[in-house]
Amino acid sequence: MASGRLDKTLVTLTAPASFAAEQYQGLRLKCEQLRRARDVRVIAITSPGAGEGKTLTSINLAGALARGADARVLLIDADLRRPTIAASLGIADPGRAGLSDLVAGDTAKLPDVAQRLDRFDFDVVPVGGARMPAHQVLRSPKLDAVLREARGQYDFVLLDTPPLLPVFDSALLARAVDGVLVVVAANRTPRKLLEEALNLLDPAKVLGIVFNRDARPLFGYYRSYYGSYFENENVA
Repeated sequence: MASGRLDKTLVTLTAPASFAAEQYQGLRLKCEQLRRARDVRVIAITSPGAGEGKTLTSINLAGALARGADARVLLIDADLRRPTIAASLGIADPGRAGLSDLVAGDTAKLPDVAQRLDRFDFDVVPVGGARMPAHQVLRSPKLDAVLREARGQYDFVLLDTPPLLPVFDSALLARAVDGVLVVVAANRTPRKLLEEALNLLDPAKVLGIVFNRDARPLFGYYRSYYGSYFENENVA
């Protein structure tokens, strides 16, 4: 259960009728198209470096996919080194059983650790409390079994993963998912950094690049022009 006030940047949860939230509908549409065309369900979200908005994108995409649809959506915190999903969503007892426990133990099952956020219509699996090196979790055959189980129970499974360049966790995890979305900070992430990150991934697994914090001049124009289409928008 989520409690407390959420960060306003989680727009698909805090202001789903806003212009900012509408921008995630394009990403939702792309995911829905990929599912119909190639049965892409299990998607990792990563970035070249830290602070580029991968967790923000993961949560907002989960909210967009779940809102006003019959889709069953699961969000997994797979950033075993610096987990932030539980804190971002205000989930009580973030140390409860989660992904690491599913992989490390023999008793916990996915329905036991998946937390339903009725307020947002999607489920969350936190990182968990089992003490197990990240590379062991990500190389374990049990991780593949967990994701197969998730695939059978959900229409979309989103994994928030570590950035690609500081550690190799996301590159390892990419083998177990249907595809990867790479989040970059628009006008900030150096092209060389992005190229290095993409070189760590199988090109066939890269579903697309998501530009976060895009401050192009036309963005402001469109917000002003179309602001009347959205509820409670304070348009400059």
